[in-house]
Amino acid sequence: MGHLHENRKIINRLNRLQGQINGIQKTVHDSEKSCVEVLQQVAAVKGAVNGLMNELIEEHLKNHVLTESQYNESEMDEFFKLLKKYRE
Repeated sequence: MGHLHENRKIINRLNRLQGQINGIQKTVHDSEKSCVEVLQQVAAVKGAVNGLMNELIEEHLKNHVLTESQYNESEMDEFFKLLKKYRE
């Protein structure tokens, strides 16, 4: 997927994720913050990662699997292998 660096939507999601993870680290080091606050931030990161995964799946399908009313069987097989790992 060499084209992803051109996708602003994906780059923006990655930047937000990086910010959220940095925020978790700061919260963990702040003795005034509670475990619940850390858990809330981690839950937000989990949701953001799922959103990124969905975006990447859509991009992969559009750009490598379902092209011009056809599908690439080899790419589809690789995609399904990835999905099985992701669901575990």
